[in-house]
Amino acid sequence: MSTPVPPKGTVSLGSKPTPRVGADRRRHRIGLAGRYATLVLMLVVMLGPIVWQFLTSIRGRTENVYDGVLPSQPTLDNYVRVAESFPLLQYAGNTLVVAALAITSNMLFAAMGGYALSRAGWKGRKGVFTVLVATLMFPFESVMISMFLTVREMGLVDTLIGVWLPGAVSVLNIMIMRAAFLAVPREVEEAAVLDGAGEWTRFTRVFLPAAKGALAVVCITSFMGAWDDFLWPLLVLTNSDHYTLQLGLKTLAGATTVNDQRLIAAGAMAALIPTMLLFFALQRFFFKGVGEGAVKT
Repeated sequence: MSTPVPPKGTVSLGSKPTPRVGADRRRHRIGLAGRYATLVLMLVVMLGPIVWQFLTSIRGRTENVYDGVLPSQPTLDNYVRVAESFPLLQYAGNTLVVAALAITSNMLFAAMGGYALSRAGWKGRKGVFTVLVATLMFPFESVMISMFLTVREMGLVDTLIGVWLPGAVSVLNIMIMRAAFLAVPREVEEAAVLDGAGEWTRFTRVFLPAAKGALAVVCITSFMGAWDDFLWPLLVLTNSDHYTLQLGLKTLAGATTVNDQRLIAAGAMAALIPTMLLFFALQRFFFKGVGEGAVKT
């Protein structure tokens, strides 16, 4: 009786790997090492400036900013000096007001607009979708003057409402919510209809719970857009009492009495902390699959 021959490229128990299997393993290890090297490079490129800024913010007064990487006299005194140099808490409070309004309005209007665009059965849906997508091609600078004139005619110049109004809802957020609602299985909606659920009930009880991940994305992007905005508040606000944090940092960097990179770095880190906290708080929903939420619903 002849002994069966294993297929080519396989390894039998107690035998050494064939040259082909060994070459495949080497290619796999090389590819894996290349992927990890790429990820490490991206990590350094993206986090390197933030780490350098943080290390600069904790350097002592007598240290040279460019003398080595790690500070020899680490201290948090620069953050105290930043709070004493300009009204940091007041500017942060103004920015939080604008950010809270932006988050609320974007989550509400983007969800309603995305739901309307994801539902078939009404005329003009494709036309509205095309117009909204076309607006994404126009940069903010091309409509900035007309927006300023509109806000001025409404009497909202030098107000936090005027800062918030142009970002009350983003077309990109509407597209995000539309994609999330389209991912909800049709069987789930049909089951809700058979149970007697109306349009508003289906929207609040079926679609919104299924789109928690998309809502987290809208929340984070809306907050970042309002928190990091500089150009529009610069045009609208004139009274320093209404300044947002980014304008306040500009006054800190341009003040004649302040010529210390440590203070500027400390102020920038103070502005970065709320964004990081919000992302860490919502990352569980941020990476959650929309389809998984629909099935669980």
